[in-house]
Amino acid sequence: MLRDESTCNTYNYGDALYWDARYVQEGGAFDWYQRYSSLRPFVRHFIPTSSPVLMVGCGNAVMSEDMVKDGYEDIMNIDISSVAINMMKRKYEHIPQLKYMQMDVRDMSFFPDESFDGVIDKGTLDSLMCGNDAPISAAQMLGEVSRLLKPGGIYMLITYGDPTVRMPHLSRPVYNWKVRLYVIPRPGFQTPEGCGSSTKSDLEPVPITEKGLLPADFVLEDPDCHFIYVCKKDDAELSNPPTDGFSRLTVDGLYV
Repeated sequence: MLRDESTCNTYNYGDALYWDARYVQEGGAFDWYQRYSSLRPFVRHFIPTSSPVLMVGCGNAVMSEDMVKDGYEDIMNIDISSVAINMMKRKYEHIPQLKYMQMDVRDMSFFPDESFDGVIDKGTLDSLMCGNDAPISAAQMLGEVSRLLKPGGIYMLITYGDPTVRMPHLSRPVYNWKVRLYVIPRPGFQTPEGCGSSTKSDLEPVPITEKGLLPADFVLEDPDCHFIYVCKKDDAELSNPPTDGFSRLTVDGLYV
């Protein structure tokens, strides 16, 4: 569980100063990885519009605005960059469904336990995995996410990290999360001519092996795809088998 060395550059993406400087320089809105239009089937399927939602590492993305247009009623947006938060506060001051606070995802003690039905993360864990003390930062963030989720709540992680680098973090027994994995091509990806397109539904989960990996015969149509991990907080005893199709760690560290 080291830093994502192969996908990181020399910047410390876990540092507020880096992001402050970047938002000052770039200004306009930017959505990492995917726009809401691509993620909507997953968000609407797993998170009701009436649910209180936490958007971690919101930056200057328009995803929360798009969710409000789609009927979501209560979205708290946080980011480590005060520059981004001040920018978004001004932009959305007349939209009561959107709230913004400067906050480090590794310490969200401002919020009481079980505050949210859904937590959405589009690249924030990835940023921490490129920072200093990556495994510690990841554990701090995910521990806070788990604490803030209500029983049955959903942590939706959109990431470039395949199961070999993300499941060791998400599958820690202390969270008691049941996990579904989905794969989504990057925006604008075209299936190569002659390969044919998959008929698999977007909402059909990808199977995970007992070791938390993709099956050996699983082929990624887009090698630069994004992975969506839907982690459901479960307060039931680990000895109870799951009944809803999610994978869950057993006490021996295997998935059932």
